Amino acid sequence: MNALYSHASPSLWGGFILFVLFMLALDLFVFGGRRVHRVSVREAATWSLVWVMLALAFAGFLWLYFNDLYGAQLAHDKTLDFLAGYLIEKSLSVDNIFVFLMIFSAFQVPAEYQRRVLLYGVLGAIVLRTAMILAGAWVVSEFSWVLYLFGVFLVITGLRMLVMSEKEPDLEKNPILRLARRHLRITTDTRDANGEEHGERFSVVRDGVRYFTPLFLVLILVEASDVVFAIDSIPAIFAITTDPFIVFTSNIFAIMGLRALYFLLVDMADRFHLLKYGLALVLTFIGTKMLVAPWHHIPTATSLLVVTLILSTSIGASLIGTRRR
Repeated sequence: MNALYSHASPSLWGGFILFVLFMLALDLFVFGGRRVHRVSVREAATWSLVWVMLALAFAGFLWLYFNDLYGAQLAHDKTLDFLAGYLIEKSLSVDNIFVFLMIFSAFQVPAEYQRRVLLYGVLGAIVLRTAMILAGAWVVSEFSWVLYLFGVFLVITGLRMLVMSEKEPDLEKNPILRLARRHLRITTDTRDANGEEHGERFSVVRDGVRYFTPLFLVLILVEASDVVFAIDSIPAIFAITTDPFIVFTSNIFAIMGLRALYFLLVDMADRFHLLKYGLALVLTFIGTKMLVAPWHHIPTATSLLVVTLILSTSIGASLIGTRRR
């Protein structure tokens, strides 16, 4: 079957896109997205729960939609594909949190300014991942053997994560950061000409010249890190399904809940020190699933169970290992 083919109708695509735009508008204009404030654990926990519940509700909607049009078997398959894809994307997005924490710490970004950076980071991630998903689906539809390359890449990435999980990257050597500093006017002052703090602003005008603030460099690094993680996560979900609608929706739900998850885990990220090993094993398993597909098909339900066991084991071991703290 052509990888670009999807049972989702244009109205279903349009309805989901409108839903995403509506939720973004609520965040920006109703729930304080434009107001400077420190996100509390309670607020982060509430939004994390909201996004998980919305994802589960959407899975239920998918079952009803496909069952009504195509029957129970297809409804079961599509719903399970979405849940497995969502779990994989959600779990792999946790690795973003460790990187975000490192970036904010390196630039000493106050907690009350981090929310806006991540909000724009989410907007950029939606655009970038949409383009990458559509491009990936087209490539797979034209060259099905690319799935085996994805499998090899994921296995290598997973093994590399196992070996390099404790090594912290040096941001000062980041080529994107060095390129930005070379070609952009970056202000080192924390206040503008009127003596006011730059705050959440990404740029300021001084003597008729526009300068970018260090917070803009942070935004660039956040966007760049999402591109890097998308290179891992998008091939991973193609091991579950090549339906672009399922790939797209599971990715978007994971991204939309990423910001709340960050603020929920930021103060106890060190308690999940073994989770990186779990994520590495998830990538290795998904890559292996893609490589053995010609000889043995691993059902989506089995993949969902294996990923759940790996993640729950690594989280449980992390919490037990750090309980004395």
